[in-house]
Amino acid sequence: MSNATVELTDVTFVTKVESDKAGLVLVDFWAEWCGPCRQIGPIVEEIATENKGKLTVGKVDVDANQGTAQKFGVMSIPTLMLFKNGKLVERMVGAMPKNRLMAKIAPHMA
Repeated sequence: MSNATVELTDVTFVTKVESDKAGLVLVDFWAEWCGPCRQIGPIVEEIATENKGKLTVGKVDVDANQGTAQKFGVMSIPTLMLFKNGKLVERMVGAMPKNRLMAKIAPHMA
């Protein structure tokens, strides 16, 4: 994990993502053993670096944080969820190219 992304846990998720003061947060639900997660990982890191200050990017290891994954019904990974001021506004499942991810994120940055 780079210093552009934030590690989220079952304990920190509520304050860092679900708070109405959290702003725009992209959450990557992933696992070490997941091939598509490793494929999309560098793209998520790029998005975090390029949008620092406008978007917080957090990563939830579903093996270590099963409570949060269960709470949001994460059945397959990678699953990316976009939260705005604590509310879920987008849900994306599976690896996808950067331009498709940004097409979902950009409207919420305005």
